Amino acid sequence: CRNHHLYTTNRFKSPIWKGTSMISLIRSEIYKISKQSKTLYALAAILIIEGFVFMSAYYQGAGIIDLLLDNLKDSFEFRGNLLNGNLIIYLILNSLWFHIPLILMIIISGFLTSEYKDKTLETVMLQPVSKLYFILSKYIVSIAFTLLIVLILAVTTFFISYWIFGYGDLVVYLDGLNFFKSDDAFYRLIYAFLSGSITMVFFSVVSLTLAVILKDATKTWIVSAIFLICSNLLLKIDFRNEVINELFFSKLTDSWQYFFYYEIPYSTIYFKNFMLLGYSILVMIIGVLIFKRRDIQG
Repeated sequence: CRNHHLYTTNRFKSPIWKGTSMISLIRSEIYKISKQSKTLYALAAILIIEGFVFMSAYYQGAGIIDLLLDNLKDSFEFRGNLLNGNLIIYLILNSLWFHIPLILMIIISGFLTSEYKDKTLETVMLQPVSKLYFILSKYIVSIAFTLLIVLILAVTTFFISYWIFGYGDLVVYLDGLNFFKSDDAFYRLIYAFLSGSITMVFFSVVSLTLAVILKDATKTWIVSAIFLICSNLLLKIDFRNEVINELFFSKLTDSWQYFFYYEIPYSTIYFKNFMLLGYSILVMIIGVLIFKRRDIQG
């Protein structure tokens, strides 16, 4: 009805009504995200996850380290406290397996499903707005939001970890115990966050495409969670086929872990990230095509 259209239009007064260019649509999406409470919930959830890791490390970390290295202390000399900021950062990095992508998938899918639910999308489509530009702006802002979240996670993690736990050598159990000096560990951790951000972008793009397909928020959240769980499970499976093991998307989401081998396999990391970006573009194209061809009111 006309009154409902006026209401939904006023809910999101933004630069979109001043033009239909891609820049105007992106500005509109940024405005809407900044005004939505779910954005704050995403940031709060990340800080809560960090808080639990810090608290667990503070109260139980020393005992775990002593148990892990008890048989090695007589043979090796360890400098400084191994329960240090570098180890805490590595532990938080492991949230990239499930917790952080799950939060991102829920929040980002809501960028579109909430507009289906509130009928805001129908109102927007009554304006001279290109469906192609509209959905592309969603993907662009979703990717930017994902990178921002990863950046906030990295900055807060580094700052708080070094502030509370200080510096020291990093011990990582990855096909055996690997030890890295503090300076070396610092750069490896930074590169791991950069590489992990590509994985987060992939899951974010998948969630938005699922929102295009399913429209309903609850259905999208459930399918997104299943997709993430299955991806993590499939990563562990050996398909006994070299092509599948190297090219299947789930086998490409662990590139950040390769920075914690003594000899960093840069070619493998580059290949995995390049392929995962390709999958992200493919999934985005699928979402754009479905959105363009679908009746908004259908």
